[in-house]
Amino acid sequence: MEPAVLGGKLVSGLIGPLVRKLFAGGGPGAGLVDRPVRLDRLVSFRGERRELGEREVRRLAGRLVRDALDSPGEPPFPPGEEDAVAGALAGRLLALGDLDMDDVQAVRLGHRELAARLRSGAGAHGLSTDAGLFLDSATEWACLHVLEFFTRRSAFVARTLVEQTRAQAELIAKVDELITRVPRPDARDTAFERRYLPYVAERYDQITIFGLDLRDSPDRWPLEVAYLSLEATAEEGSLRPDEPALTLRLRAEHALRDHDRVLLRGDAGSGKTTLVQWLAVTAARDGDRVPYVLPLRTLIRSGALPAPAGLLDVVGCPLTPPDGWAERVLSAGRGLLLVDGLDEIPAADRHRVRDWLLALIRAFPGNRWLLTSRPTAVRPDWLTPEGFHELSLTPMRAPEVATFVSRWHAAARAPEYEAALLDALRTKRDLARLATNPLMCGLICALHRERRGYLPTGRKELYDAALTMLLARRDRERGVAGVELGEEAQLELLQRLAYALVLSGRSEMEVATAEGIVERALPTVAVPGDARAVLHTLLLRSGLLRRPEEEVLSFVHRTFQDYLGARYAVEEGHLDVLAAHAGETGWEDVIRMAVAHARPGERAVLLRRLLAADTPRLTLLALACLEHAAALDPGVRAEVEQRAAALIPPRSPKDAKTLREAGPLVLELLPGPDGLTDEEAHGVTVAASLLADAEPAGALAVLRRFREHPSLVVRRQLVGTWDRFDTRQYAEEVLDHLDRTDLILVCTCHAEREALARMRPWTRLRFDGDRSLSEIIDVTPAHEAVEELILVGTGLRGFVGDGAGPDSAFPALRTFRFEPAPYVSLDLGEYRSLFPKATIIVMGRS
Repeated sequence: MEPAVLGGKLVSGLIGPLVRKLFAGGGPGAGLVDRPVRLDRLVSFRGERRELGEREVRRLAGRLVRDALDSPGEPPFPPGEEDAVAGALAGRLLALGDLDMDDVQAVRLGHRELAARLRSGAGAHGLSTDAGLFLDSATEWACLHVLEFFTRRSAFVARTLVEQTRAQAELIAKVDELITRVPRPDARDTAFERRYLPYVAERYDQITIFGLDLRDSPDRWPLEVAYLSLEATAEEGSLRPDEPALTLRLRAEHALRDHDRVLLRGDAGSGKTTLVQWLAVTAARDGDRVPYVLPLRTLIRSGALPAPAGLLDVVGCPLTPPDGWAERVLSAGRGLLLVDGLDEIPAADRHRVRDWLLALIRAFPGNRWLLTSRPTAVRPDWLTPEGFHELSLTPMRAPEVATFVSRWHAAARAPEYEAALLDALRTKRDLARLATNPLMCGLICALHRERRGYLPTGRKELYDAALTMLLARRDRERGVAGVELGEEAQLELLQRLAYALVLSGRSEMEVATAEGIVERALPTVAVPGDARAVLHTLLLRSGLLRRPEEEVLSFVHRTFQDYLGARYAVEEGHLDVLAAHAGETGWEDVIRMAVAHARPGERAVLLRRLLAADTPRLTLLALACLEHAAALDPGVRAEVEQRAAALIPPRSPKDAKTLREAGPLVLELLPGPDGLTDEEAHGVTVAASLLADAEPAGALAVLRRFREHPSLVVRRQLVGTWDRFDTRQYAEEVLDHLDRTDLILVCTCHAEREALARMRPWTRLRFDGDRSLSEIIDVTPAHEAVEELILVGTGLRGFVGDGAGPDSAFPALRTFRFEPAPYVSLDLGEYRSLFPKATIIVMGRS
């Protein structure tokens, strides 16, 4: 064992008695005076209560050293240093009286620090290493016993409590002052978010329709008007490898409910940015997430992509958050980061953006991320390994289009134009095919309103406005960089691609074929780059092309393909080609658009070729073309109208059946009801009914116009064609508006019986199928007013004896007709007891 260690252990047993002799005992109480009680007031060899002198202290120290040397074992230090060590120890003990601190302060300081103070006050020069170690050990043990002595004094506890109370009071005062001067970070964060969230809700509660400069049509609309709950789809793997992938459908705004990271793809104008704004506004109003709307085209302008602290500055937010706020939000997983427009930045920057996104995601897990892009900007698995779930926005369907149109006209305070536009969208097929996303629906609404309720006499204006918006103005006004092709160059390339598709009778072509077409056109359009690069730019930025599969190309709307294909055919003088294909249904819209693009002389030639075929379909196609022919030889126009007048309006059901052969085109040309005779009105409704299978929306739009017609034969036609349409919609839009006089409503299925329950009462009803009396009563509004009841093909299940008596069944019934199934036995007495006031007629039995 080292000598110093052994000596230290011996000293620890000897030091206690020595310390007790050094200090005078104190009286009770805290000893509070004007000045602190110093250590020199406590030692017995200093001050007024002197009991030990310096000589006594040195004698005690010498005794301690001698006892340590006399203890068993190896000496703690070499011989001959006994007096020097004893003197040094005495000097350090005497230094206690020179320390300027009280007992409480000494205890707080600790025995080692107190020993260090004594060593600095009384050094030990000239001692050997072992002697110095012994002296230091003895000093520390002495200080430890000193502090133990202090804590046992009665005054120490009282003084400690007083000192602690004072210290706490001072600390509280200082903390209060600090809070007043510098609020806590969470309080500042809360105060900032109370300003930031309403700012986001207000800023993004309106959308801008870029590229529209139509008269009387604002370019900004309230978000609730423009936003629709669109549908998104995702391809999920099947349960078995030999089965195709499953297509899952969900509302787009629910995309982040099941997944924290989503890549949302959608065509130009499909509503991606509007969805971003909707999510931001919803989150800001709910307060459950802190939204960031981050347009990538804005972020990359600043050069280096921003760190969290710079996100608000880059997007132009005028509010200044507290230092570190963004990192605290993201660290807590409270962020909703909506990164919009991956396709709107140059391809060279996309990998940089990807690295930036992934760095933020890894640094701040737990937040929600939505990234939007057009379908072809990046490959399908671009972010899949990083946990991103891919969704695709689907085109708007008829109910969503109707909702958008209704909201648009309400916001524009133009309700008088709504019904006419909805009818046009239902009857004009190429227009309906165009209105498949919010952008195009907004354009159509604006054009319709500008023309005071008429979509242009030549629909060419609509397509021209749409193309200008998609090919040039929209990107320019949104500030999208990197657009390499001008509008005319894009049109030239697009129309060549469109014409190739029209000639082939297809709506898709291989990418390699498209590259060949572009390559042959490059000398004409004089744009930089090779065919592959130019086609990629066209695909990405035009908004008119898409890639449904990796090596397949198509137009987003068939109507744009027909329009641009017709434009190229006319420019190239291919009138003979157009006329030769006029009899094919797939060329119908191409012919009409060719008339729109052609010069007056070319229009006359093409229309005469159509009339020369002398078929109802081509004659009516010529009539449909007139709306696109603003300038035309009056003789040709008169001839077309005269030939078509023999067909439109149909004057009999036979004429209506003839029109059916012309196809859905007829629905656009059917007039009425004003100015028609009852026979012509009947012919029109028959023709529309016959075309319901091919074009139900257009046929319904025609029939809706006749729902208040007084003619019984017209009303019977409207009642009798219920089964050709959506049951509930037809009941709400047609049947429930009819004059019921002399009409019998027939219900043949469960859906029709449910629709009956929602309509105004009918007094004459027919039910087909096995139904009980109580079931018929349940679905019949005001059944007590029914005057005639007809049951066909039923076993009359439960009619007799089912508990429904004469008073509760049909008390006003005057006629009860039924045609029972062959196996049903008849007991007319039972039915007479059930309907005592009614005439009972059995049909189908001798």
